[in-house]
Amino acid sequence: MVMIRTKKIVLHIAMYLVLGFITVVSIGPLIWVAMSSFKTNSEILSSPFALPSSIGFGAYIEVLQRDNFLLFTGNSLLYATVATTVSLIAYAMGSYVFAKYRFPLKGLLFSLLAVTLLVPAHSRTQPIFSLINQLNLFDTRTGVILVYISGGLAISLFIIRSAFASIPKELSEAAVIDGAGFFRNFFQVHLPLAKGGLATAGILMWLGNWNEFFFASLLTASARTRTLPYALAFFNEVFAFNYTRMFAALTIVILPGIIVYALAQEHVQMSVASTGVKG
Repeated sequence: MVMIRTKKIVLHIAMYLVLGFITVVSIGPLIWVAMSSFKTNSEILSSPFALPSSIGFGAYIEVLQRDNFLLFTGNSLLYATVATTVSLIAYAMGSYVFAKYRFPLKGLLFSLLAVTLLVPAHSRTQPIFSLINQLNLFDTRTGVILVYISGGLAISLFIIRSAFASIPKELSEAAVIDGAGFFRNFFQVHLPLAKGGLATAGILMWLGNWNEFFFASLLTASARTRTLPYALAFFNEVFAFNYTRMFAALTIVILPGIIVYALAQEHVQMSVASTGVKG
């Protein structure tokens, strides 16, 4: 009995040590960046891990007042919000059909869509770049949004399809008996009941679009269409010897994503976990 208790204690200690290490490695750099944004250059170089001697927002004000910073922020918000909204509407309809209807090659088609999870983004560079060029959408907001719309296809199908599959089919049958067609059944019966999966997919897509760098750098050439994460590379060059402002710019870029995920963390984790046991 004592041996069993001892083993449990040791396992718990080991588990908390591992979790603590993962937490420090994951959150530590973010805290250090935010903390450094309140230091002077000399404090960062002489005492990088010490607390700042004073708290001031001068670096943040200067970064926000820089030319085009608000434009870059607006572009990122526009791309992330529009792409996520359009994606949710399209993927919700597709997921609803996969969850509730039977049709030829259903399994094969879903597998082909799901396998895109295994395709690295960089391997799609040439076809996407060529397609955007042929459509004359290079260095346009429309081109970036179209690429972002396709970004969350596979994971959204998994999450939203699972949410629809968990809704009892008797509700669909009752709605059909009452005279509901496809769109009424979808919008008035199923969509409200699947709002948890929709919210989770929307949050994950929005975060992915907000933080996306590669395709933003590939498909934009002017400041007019540049995103905030991509613009950060130019800020790093401008603030190469002003670490305080560089860290302030970094904090501004990463803060919205952290806030959004922190507010919806429990909901996202529960919904993603449920995809393994439903549908």
